[in-house]
Amino acid sequence: MGTLSVLGRFFALVELRTKVVSLSTFTIASLMARKEAGSLDPGRLALCLAAVLCVDMGTTAFNSFFDWWRGVDHADTNRESDKVILSQNVPALAAFLVAAALYAIAVVLGLFLASAAGFWLIPAGAICLAVGFLYNGGPLPISRTPFGELASGSFLGSALFLVVFRSQTGSWNVHALLASLPGSLMISSILAVNNACDIEGDRASGRRTLAVLAGRRAAARIAYLLGAAGFAATALLSLLGPLPRLGLAAAALSAALSLPVYLRMARRGFSHSSKGGSMASIVRIFSVWSLCLAASIAATIILGWS
Repeated sequence: MGTLSVLGRFFALVELRTKVVSLSTFTIASLMARKEAGSLDPGRLALCLAAVLCVDMGTTAFNSFFDWWRGVDHADTNRESDKVILSQNVPALAAFLVAAALYAIAVVLGLFLASAAGFWLIPAGAICLAVGFLYNGGPLPISRTPFGELASGSFLGSALFLVVFRSQTGSWNVHALLASLPGSLMISSILAVNNACDIEGDRASGRRTLAVLAGRRAAARIAYLLGAAGFAATALLSLLGPLPRLGLAAAALSAALSLPVYLRMARRGFSHSSKGGSMASIVRIFSVWSLCLAASIAATIILGWS
């Protein structure tokens, strides 16, 4: 097997395109830390970024393994080429070992970062690793419960935001926690779309996700409401102060650009057959929101505004 083929399967296994979520949180948190502290430590920033990507990729690989192990990913319902255990005959054990190796690398990077930023990072990192593994692993995976959206939003949104923020500023505050909430809501909306499309396979495998319990129509409404709440929270927190005032323009612009994408998503519907298009749409919406908010924070720093 050629090097390019191996790399292609690795990138598919860790679903590299989905790392926009953790990169968004990392970028926005770093910009807010720069605004708060006046500077950033490049070494800590690089270690933190590498560790974040390893945890994110490892969690995705674990998810693929456990979805295959529990029969959630099945040839009869799966339509996703990134499910490489099914679509590309990648050995399940190889997927598990790749995930474990990425977590091990994250631990080593985290220890180096903790020696520079403080040993509070060790328990914080351990909790994040545990939640990432238990999302699909363990006797009662979080993904099989109605709390998947809450878990993904809380940890890829607020928890990651606060870890990045404190590693640069040395402290946490209420404003930082509030500033992380719009991202948590937007991330939760991504998983809500994913689960709305996966109702058929999740129900067959015994999962009791929020989408399965709510039903297809309500699951779609939940996805839209979480996205709307993310835009609204961005605007509100920009008015109240945790986010810069320019965040109000970011919320308005990103919401306006996202509306036609939402309308196309609604026309497409939510099912296994439409999942590829729906996930591309919600990631596009999230990316537009992320870029607009990050640009507003960067502009605030450059211009010296509040």
